[in-house]
Amino acid sequence: MDFATLIQILDSTVRLATPLLFACLAGLFSERAGVFDIGLEGKMLAAAFLSASVAAVTGSVWLGVLAGIFASLLLSGIHGLAAITFRGNQLISGVAINFLASGLTVLLGQKWFGLGGRTPPLTGDGRFETITLPFADAIAPLPFIGPIYAELISGHSALVYLGFACVPASAWLLYRTRFGLRLRAVGENPAAVDTAGISVIGIRYSAVAICGVLCGLAGAYLALGLAAGFGKEMTAGRGFIALAALIFAKWRPWYALGATMLFGFLEAVGNRFPTIELGPIAIPSQFVQALPYIITVVILAGFIGKARPPRAGGEPYVKER
Repeated sequence: MDFATLIQILDSTVRLATPLLFACLAGLFSERAGVFDIGLEGKMLAAAFLSASVAAVTGSVWLGVLAGIFASLLLSGIHGLAAITFRGNQLISGVAINFLASGLTVLLGQKWFGLGGRTPPLTGDGRFETITLPFADAIAPLPFIGPIYAELISGHSALVYLGFACVPASAWLLYRTRFGLRLRAVGENPAAVDTAGISVIGIRYSAVAICGVLCGLAGAYLALGLAAGFGKEMTAGRGFIALAALIFAKWRPWYALGATMLFGFLEAVGNRFPTIELGPIAIPSQFVQALPYIITVVILAGFIGKARPPRAGGEPYVKER
C-alpha cells in the first residue's frame, strides 16, 4: 500500500466514522444519565429521512439539518416519556422506536415522493459541500505534510468538523461542569442526587434531549453529507455499531473517538479491498468488518479491563417518600 492509497483510506475513514461518532456520543450522554437507548438506529433513520425530505423540497441543507434534529428529538421525547415518566422498560422502548422509524420512513417516503421510500436526489444547496481549509492548495505540493493537510484534514463537510469538535466539548461538559457532574451522578446513584435537591427526572430528560440532537446530526450527515438523499434502511445498522463502539470506549468521549475511528477504518479497508491478500491466504472483507466486534468481545472478556456501565443504567427512578 503506497502513501497516496493510505491517505485515501484515512480520508474515507473520517467520513464513515462521523455518523458513528455522533451516535456514539449521543448514546454516551443518555446512558451516563442512566437511560439505556438502543433506539439510536431508529432516531438516525428518522433524522436522515426528514432531513433529506425537507432539503429536497426547500433546497436548503440547513433547514434539512434542523428537520433531522426535530425528528430525532421527537423520538427521544417518546423514549423519555416511556422510560423516565412512565418507568417502562428502556430496551423495549428502544426497540419500538427502531421499528416505528423503519416502517414510517418508507411509508411516508412512498406517500410523499412515490419513489419506493426514497427521496429525490439532492443537488446544489440541498446537500453539504466540502470545505477547503486555508492554504490547502498552497501546501498540497509539499511532501508528506501536503497530502495530509490538503486531502485528509481539508475537504470535508461542516458536520465532519462539528463531529470532531463535539468530542472535546463533550469531555468538557461531562467532566468540567456542574451539569456534567450531576448527569454522571444520576447514572450512578440517583437517590443521592435527589437527596441533594436536584431533579433526577430533569437531568435525565436533558441527557435524552442531547442524545436526540446528536442522533439528528448523525442522520442528517448520512443523508446530506455522506449520501445525496434518503434510501430505505440507509443507516444499515450504524446505530447498533455505535452502541458497540460505546461499550468499547467504556462510556468516555475520547475513547469514543478512537473506537468509532477504528470501526470506520475497518469499514473503509473493507470497501477499498474486497479481499486482503496475505501471501497464500485471502482474507474476505466481511472478516475485516467483523473485527471490531471480535475486539469488543475480547476486551469485555477482561483482557484490557472490564467495561462497567453506569450502576443505575436501565433502572427507572422511583422517588422515595
